[in-house]
Amino acid sequence: MLRRAPRTGWRVALVETGVFFAKQAWACIFGALLLAAIIAARLWYPDDAPLARNDALTLTAVLIQVGMIVGGLETRRELWVIVLFHVTGTAMEVFKTGAGSWSYEAGGILHIADVPLFSGFMYAAVGSYMVRVHRLFDIRFARYPPVWATTILAAAIYANFFLHHFWWDARWVLTLGVIALWAPTMMHARIWRSRLRLPLLAPFLGVAAVIYVAENIGTWAGAWLYPNQLTGWEAVSPSKISSWFLLMIISVVLVTIVYPPRRPHPVPSRAVARRRAYPAGAAG
Repeated sequence: MLRRAPRTGWRVALVETGVFFAKQAWACIFGALLLAAIIAARLWYPDDAPLARNDALTLTAVLIQVGMIVGGLETRRELWVIVLFHVTGTAMEVFKTGAGSWSYEAGGILHIADVPLFSGFMYAAVGSYMVRVHRLFDIRFARYPPVWATTILAAAIYANFFLHHFWWDARWVLTLGVIALWAPTMMHARIWRSRLRLPLLAPFLGVAAVIYVAENIGTWAGAWLYPNQLTGWEAVSPSKISSWFLLMIISVVLVTIVYPPRRPHPVPSRAVARRRAYPAGAAG
């Protein structure tokens, strides 16, 4: 079948595009299943059920995570990073809800303070996507900044999510730091036969925009609400994209624990590339 696949022309572009979106969908299976559960809980879960809606979502998230490991969709090594996403996310959730940044529906027993435990799985879903997309696309980097510098910046970003409630909000200074640090970095990703090459800041922004869309769906479903949504749902402020953009930096740095940045594969000469594309004896 692979020998019959097109090698030139518009069909190649169509195949590569299809593979790209298929891999992306497969990478975000955790988040997609969790978002589907949140929507289903809003539409069909009875308000008077013996098991509180938040607890049902938490148990569903646990089952999804167990299924990911048992099914081999995530490795045990990757699970440790996903757990770290869960812990850092839950800690921020407890603080933010206490500060009144957003709130959750009351009820249930599986919670810390006013935060239901399923909220941590939303951050874990981001972590799952990050580690899976890294593996599925064999992602590599050219001119990646020093890991010590990215770690310091990520720590400052995480601290700012807390400190801006008491002090000056440094998000735009931190954003400039992200741009300065990662602007030279090029990401190389393997689609199928081709490799995609683009500035790393582009996928940072793209993933942040996708999470913003998911956040609007989550608040519409009542999983959590911002203060301006308590009297009636309205779209989340687009300014939240900047928060998700900065969160991506924390995510990328956490992923380097499992997948240290690797340099791109050497570019083969034309002769070598031709022999790989048309091996001896291959059907024409």
